[in-house]
Amino acid sequence: MLVVGNWKMNGNRVENVARLDCLAKGITENLNVQAVVCVPFPYLAQTEQALQATPVGVGVQDVSTQSKGAYTGEVSAAMAAEFGCRYAIVGHSERRAYQFELSDAIALKAKQAVVHGLIPIVCVGETLEERAAGRTADVVTTQVSEILDRLTVEEQEQLVFAYEPIWAIGTGKSASGKEAQEVHACIRALLRSRSSQLANTPLLYGGSVKAARASDIFGQADVDGALVGGASLDANEFIQICLNAGRARCARERTGPITRRAAWQSAP
Repeated sequence: MLVVGNWKMNGNRVENVARLDCLAKGITENLNVQAVVCVPFPYLAQTEQALQATPVGVGVQDVSTQSKGAYTGEVSAAMAAEFGCRYAIVGHSERRAYQFELSDAIALKAKQAVVHGLIPIVCVGETLEERAAGRTADVVTTQVSEILDRLTVEEQEQLVFAYEPIWAIGTGKSASGKEAQEVHACIRALLRSRSSQLANTPLLYGGSVKAARASDIFGQADVDGALVGGASLDANEFIQICLNAGRARCARERTGPITRRAAWQSAP
């Protein structure tokens, strides 16, 4: 199980101390989960230092499409890697909506992440209008295909996909476990049709994930973890979500072998 906290544009140097200290003490190897926090760029050094002796991974919320050069305001994947980052969120719905990011740019960012040793977490999801129109499966699988089509086979095999229904982000609403599983199963089927290697690509659920409902999500066959937004700012809530993910993984191990690729194990 992979549980990724996305702090978005939140935090400050003072409050980060308590949050990171809580994570460092509360997330241990025996939780059977890989926990990650994706923080704003200015806090990478602080986060790396606070978590370097812990099993908690560090990631960024975006990377540039370019490796270096005259791109004022951009931060490259290579720069993020220098601060111990192992993950990069790309194509988050908020960037698609507010920065008008399209598949070409998202694929380039994923490519840059892979080149510099980061695992790209590629976000896909539908709007409320698209869901109401019965277009969820078509919208989501099209978004996945548009990324895969722009990457080499080797690059495709490094991806993690996060299904985040746009209608659930920051609204307090969340897909039920059954609803999440239906979409994840569609993505899994598409990946399997592309390659037997891609069939084991980790799939995360994102969209107002809370500890109280996490067990329902993590209990689904094709859910391999979560991309957690606002709840990740509460360290104790995030730890509880990780605990629930670890229990779900243990339950799967008791009922049968886990064949899903462990995304975090391929990072340097």
